[in-house]
Amino acid sequence: MAVTLEQARRVGYTCLKALLRFAFMVANNLVAIPSYVLYLIMLQPLRVLDSKSFWYIEGVLFKWLLAMVASWGWWAGYTVVEWGDDVKAVSEDEAMVLVNHQATGDVCTLMMCLQDKGTVVRQMMWLMDHIFKYTNFGIVSLIHGDFFIRQGKAHRDQQLVLLKEHLEKYYRSRNRKWIVLFPEGGFLRKRRETSQAFAKKNNLPFLKHVTLPRLGATQVILKTLVAPQENGTPAGGDAVVKESKSKGLQWVIDTTIAYPKGEPVDIQTWILGYRQPTVTHVHYRIFPVKDVPADPEALTNWLYQRFIEKEDLLTHFYETGAFPPLQGQTKAISREMTLSNLWLVVIQSLAFLSGGMWYCIFQYFYHCLF
Repeated sequence: MAVTLEQARRVGYTCLKALLRFAFMVANNLVAIPSYVLYLIMLQPLRVLDSKSFWYIEGVLFKWLLAMVASWGWWAGYTVVEWGDDVKAVSEDEAMVLVNHQATGDVCTLMMCLQDKGTVVRQMMWLMDHIFKYTNFGIVSLIHGDFFIRQGKAHRDQQLVLLKEHLEKYYRSRNRKWIVLFPEGGFLRKRRETSQAFAKKNNLPFLKHVTLPRLGATQVILKTLVAPQENGTPAGGDAVVKESKSKGLQWVIDTTIAYPKGEPVDIQTWILGYRQPTVTHVHYRIFPVKDVPADPEALTNWLYQRFIEKEDLLTHFYETGAFPPLQGQTKAISREMTLSNLWLVVIQSLAFLSGGMWYCIFQYFYHCLF
């Protein structure tokens, strides 16, 4: 089949745009991530004298880094429409966010849609696969205090012990508020067949758009972070709780990400921008933590029910192009999430100015020494 001149031009433009975007992303990483690390190295005396102020500044820098990632998708036309409960109402409370997992772009989508949720981004902790530790963003997540979990039966028990210790050590001492996890334990395309076989064997619902979640990390988070008055368990380190006067985990936010035609955006697309502008849809349901059972069997059933509901939500979305209305509503209400282009430009400019500043400082010391 012959390729027309117009098609060739279109392909050439797409390739050139992808190349330029990739070059910008590399440059962005080369200035922003080292600057983040160097600023925090310089602020180590403040960490000793006033830990709270240090982690506040770190949180602001962390939010700016996530905003830079969000900008790569935003400027490519990958936007977000939100449905369901308004999570801004609980942005200052502690919450656990349960998200379905389809592709690497899910994390980028969350980085974007949580940017306008008050202090959430700078005070959140992520649970992610250990492979992300070895990406360009790994050093940032390590400093911020995110937890990298190793998948597989051989590591499961040990990882849950390490998660509990990590939460007790870092969650409240760094004033974290939201914790984000993907309970399915992997991408949909990789886990669907195994999940369906498990469901058939145990007489559980057959799911196509999500997989059955795993209990371990969710149970550890609830046991460690929920305040004693909620379920009678410790809130994660007596000394830290007394110091922070935390109310403990108060909400569970069930978050469902849906892509048009079920075609997820991956990180390569987010960076290169070769896909046509796409609207990703994010649905929220907020549950008080007091309504979440503590008993393992009851919690398993509760968690399964959330993902069965996700299946229904996604089935409805793929059939109609919209999520169904919340209980008590006659019509589903959507909200278009927006980012300020001016704000994104300012943050990007600060990153490149910081990179230039650190380069000049190193050049100066190099010439002084040699």
